[in-house]
Amino acid sequence: MASPALPAELRALEQHRAALLRAAPQRPAAAPTPARAEAFASSNVLVAIESVIKEVLTYFAKGEAAVITLDKRSSWENIWFDDTVGLQMVFDCTVTKVKCENLKSMQRFALILKILSMIYKLVQSNTYATKRDLFYSDTQVFGSQSVLDAIINDISCLLKVPRRYLHILSTARGYIAGDLYYTEEDGTRVNCSCNSTGKGVPDLNTRLMVRKLWDTLHIPVFALVDADPYGIEIMCIYKYGSMSMSFEAHNLTVPIIRWLGLLPSDIQRLNVPKEVLIPLNKRDISKLTILQKRPFIDWQPQWKNEMEIMEKCKMKAEIQALASISSDYLTRVYLPNKIKFGGWI
Repeated sequence: MASPALPAELRALEQHRAALLRAAPQRPAAAPTPARAEAFASSNVLVAIESVIKEVLTYFAKGEAAVITLDKRSSWENIWFDDTVGLQMVFDCTVTKVKCENLKSMQRFALILKILSMIYKLVQSNTYATKRDLFYSDTQVFGSQSVLDAIINDISCLLKVPRRYLHILSTARGYIAGDLYYTEEDGTRVNCSCNSTGKGVPDLNTRLMVRKLWDTLHIPVFALVDADPYGIEIMCIYKYGSMSMSFEAHNLTVPIIRWLGLLPSDIQRLNVPKEVLIPLNKRDISKLTILQKRPFIDWQPQWKNEMEIMEKCKMKAEIQALASISSDYLTRVYLPNKIKFGGWI
């Protein structure tokens, strides 16, 4: 019995998927089981924490002020770009020293040790906690959630282990749902594509999930974001990563992501009504300028062209602006045509 014909949109997806697989680097044939990998990672985390504490105690034993040395992740001189991976830390990066006797870093030093202690207990007991749980365990000490979040990232970099092995879960929530299918040779239809909603700047778990979907299923990955500088930045984080998590780029980035929409050029091409467009404000213009200077933009001339269109017209648009054309224009016309005719960049 012949297999049913695929819709044009799904044929386009399958052709894109096949092209991505041909270009994808070869992966190891075998990998340790999740249970063995988790046990090995937990053991490494405990040893790494013990090493940090031992070094601190050695300073004290010598009668010296203790210092914790961290890779400096806030400087572009410590970041290099690889188009197959994304933003990564250089091997011989400059460092920043957190000193226990320095008034400016004393609190940070103490918080690092406190959170190291909490992580040690979590890993040793094989239990988990969210970042929010940790914050509310002592709000007066941490001061704010952002302070705690930054130190957790510092510790992940310090220990040289992926953050997911610290037994600390992200607080933000996204969702992932299957919504497309493709046909196998025997006529069986299976899920082919999923959509992930990270609700703004993607948290670690959402990025891990999107990366896992690509590693496991080798499905095409597209970004549908607002046609504004912050939408573009969100897409760039998924595709190339961020400075703060550049030490873990290999586990988080999805360099095969394509920009499906909403493109600034679509606004002009579709004659989106001017009354639903939003003028760029000073923050938008500043963010757009920063994005245009990122090292990966030279590898994406079409992205650069879209940013120049936005800069020239000085307007931005949310995805919902397409509803001004018709209420179901996004799902009935825009997305099917984009996928069918390869309208991604």
